Amino acid sequence: MTKPTMDDVARRAGVSRALVSLALRDSPKVSDASRVAVRAAADELGYRPNLIARHLASKQTRTFGLVINDLHNPYFPGVADGVRRAADAAGYRMLIQSAFLDDVVERSALDTFIDFRVDGIILTGARLPAAAIEAAARSVPIVVVSRPMRSVNVDTLNNDDRLGAELATGHLVELGHRHICHIDGGDGAGAAQRRAGYEATMRRHGLEPWVVSGAFTEASGVAAAERALGSGRPLTAIFAGNDVSALGALDVIEESGRSVPHDISLVGYDNTFVAALRHVSLTTVEQGRERLGELAVETLINRIEGGRTKAIHHVIPPTLVVRHTTAPPP
Repeated sequence: MTKPTMDDVARRAGVSRALVSLALRDSPKVSDASRVAVRAAADELGYRPNLIARHLASKQTRTFGLVINDLHNPYFPGVADGVRRAADAAGYRMLIQSAFLDDVVERSALDTFIDFRVDGIILTGARLPAAAIEAAARSVPIVVVSRPMRSVNVDTLNNDDRLGAELATGHLVELGHRHICHIDGGDGAGAAQRRAGYEATMRRHGLEPWVVSGAFTEASGVAAAERALGSGRPLTAIFAGNDVSALGALDVIEESGRSVPHDISLVGYDNTFVAALRHVSLTTVEQGRERLGELAVETLINRIEGGRTKAIHHVIPPTLVVRHTTAPPP
């Protein structure tokens, strides 16, 4: 089928091509009767304006690209909610791609958004090398969420991951736990800071840190918890790198015949909707996912429309959310 053109709409409505253009842009120069006639003709023909041509003329697409590191992790949809809400309020559209924890796919998503000439890109939990992100930022404004970076060109927005880990570990210590294992997030964004906060808090209380390598996935939580429980070491509490890995650990603990929190206390990180489910009720760290998403849009708009060139680095404080998976040790 041949796509209808603006000339087709003009012939159907009995007006000029220029008037069709004005009517579809809601110009006040067009009478109500002409606007109704043009829109009716466009609907009948199935005509849609060529946004690419319009954007090339205006040099702005009014769109943002959002690259989600892992679509299976409920943390990132929370960030996306904040991005969508702020973008809608500012009159921007949001395009989404997921990297599926694959660096090659993430790079491809970044390049695709640049090729589509979006006005700005938001990377959440990015795994790409900093040099690759810096290079892309020469083509389009980029803000990185939930991944610390020292950059003079790229804006970053983060929760204070080290402080969040200190809050989680300190909570367990205050309950009386001395044998606390940390399932870390491997090379995931923020994992190093959470690991450092855990280790510092343990040492501050004269306790020996015990880190079991993992990742921000449920499967890694399962594998790490199995190693921890099978190590033969005393264990009364686990601080997992995020809520998803904590869920994996929860399965292993219960399958071993132990209960949470009577035998082993469990803490996650992110305060996702899963953590708040009544039958899970996971003690966790809230890092303000939606607020980070809103700030990402505000930061991009400030750079795009305000002309800012110097990078800014926002860090927002986390809070501990205590639920039913933590208690004093047996």
